[in-house]
Amino acid sequence: MPAAHSSATALDFVRFALNEGVLRFGSFKVKSGRMSPYFFNAGLFNSGRSVGALAQFYAQALLDSGVAFDMLFGPAYKGIPLATATAIALAGHPDMQGRGDVPFAYNRKEAKDHGEGGTLVGAPLQGKVVIIDDVITAGTSVRESVEIIRAAGAEPAAVLIAMDRMERAGPDDALSAHSAVQDVAKTYGIPVVSIASLSDILALLQDDAAFGEHRDAVLAYRTKYGVK
Repeated sequence: MPAAHSSATALDFVRFALNEGVLRFGSFKVKSGRMSPYFFNAGLFNSGRSVGALAQFYAQALLDSGVAFDMLFGPAYKGIPLATATAIALAGHPDMQGRGDVPFAYNRKEAKDHGEGGTLVGAPLQGKVVIIDDVITAGTSVRESVEIIRAAGAEPAAVLIAMDRMERAGPDDALSAHSAVQDVAKTYGIPVVSIASLSDILALLQDDAAFGEHRDAVLAYRTKYGVK
């Protein structure tokens, strides 16, 4: 099952994502073809300040989770800046004092045949490795990352993501029993830690009158497609 996180940190993150335009309400056609009443696009964290703040949220969620880890891994391409920035945030985090510097690595999509060669860049994969990405949709990048980590003799320790949509996959008349996040946790036997989830978005809609008009649409979407 997904790992728990700090609700205060989660709500702060939802507000941050709204302020940055990364989380939006309205009517959006998403990758699955569904019309969603909200849209989360972590690619819009695209400035030094916003990515620096995002990395602080990643670092805090990871430390709050209690997951034991030795290093970070960022799957190409979105995971590369996320793992890099989170390693920097961890290096300056007060809870990391005495634990040493956190190495990170990432993969290339295409193998390099010159220089150091291969598909891996960064620190050698060893010990307990946390995979960092923005969201989990089909779980493809997680599967590839787990294979890379295990092939190097290291251990996948967790997946760390920004937003858990808590959503079942498939056509409306044949929805999957579990969400992509739940499937990843079950398939690989590792926790999935999210900074925030659909529950946190709904909590904000409940508490903040400025966004209250969107609550019913988001709630209806969760009732139709969501998991507990």
